[in-house]
Amino acid sequence: MPSVLDRYRSVWEQKPVLRTVYNDIFERIAHRTVPGTTLEIGGGVGNLKERIADLISSDIQFAPWLDLIADAQKLPFADGALSNIVMLDVLHHIEFPALLFREASRVLRPGGRIIMAEPGITFGSRLFYRLLHHEPVQMDADPLLEGLPDRGRDPYDSNQAIPTLLATTHRDKFHAKFPDLVIRETQWFSFVAYPFSGGFRPWSLMNEPTARAMLWFEKHAEATLGRYFGFRLLTVIEKRGG
Repeated sequence: MPSVLDRYRSVWEQKPVLRTVYNDIFERIAHRTVPGTTLEIGGGVGNLKERIADLISSDIQFAPWLDLIADAQKLPFADGALSNIVMLDVLHHIEFPALLFREASRVLRPGGRIIMAEPGITFGSRLFYRLLHHEPVQMDADPLLEGLPDRGRDPYDSNQAIPTLLATTHRDKFHAKFPDLVIRETQWFSFVAYPFSGGFRPWSLMNEPTARAMLWFEKHAEATLGRYFGFRLLTVIEKRGG
């Protein structure tokens, strides 16, 4: 029986509009990396390798195209071994994000970066994520809660609110808890193209040319409208001392 990642990879190969929307996200992530070795956490179907040189693709699940099977809450790297950690739709699935950030602070070199693209909960996206998306949105959660990871936990368990909480109401708490890390950038983007693409579902409400035109418009509007209507949040966290 095909795994979840096998099914996602099949949809990726057969759906041009999906590749168009996600390639925009890949470019945003790749543009913000610094030179050196990059670890991708939650490598999934393994597409970021086409955009970032010297990338190690990892996931907690096995797939033949991945380089490493590892838990983000306990990374198998030496201190200061990495220049970047990149993630796409991963943080909101991690049981205890604080453990990831502690590990990232350890394995990143000074000036190294964590770059994450995640769901963004805004005035415009909240209703969609609550009613039309299968993953929960729990705005009263503590994104920096710590505990002992449950090895039997479903890796797809999630809370889509975690990245937004981290970047907004818990931002000061994050800086106090991890003084070696600083949130350098938060970018709210993606209004219509992402939800209308259908994501990794087989359906889509627009074709590829329409998606390209919509992405062009969204890039010109996101500086003004992103914080209020964006469906996506890109966060750049940097280790001090670079």
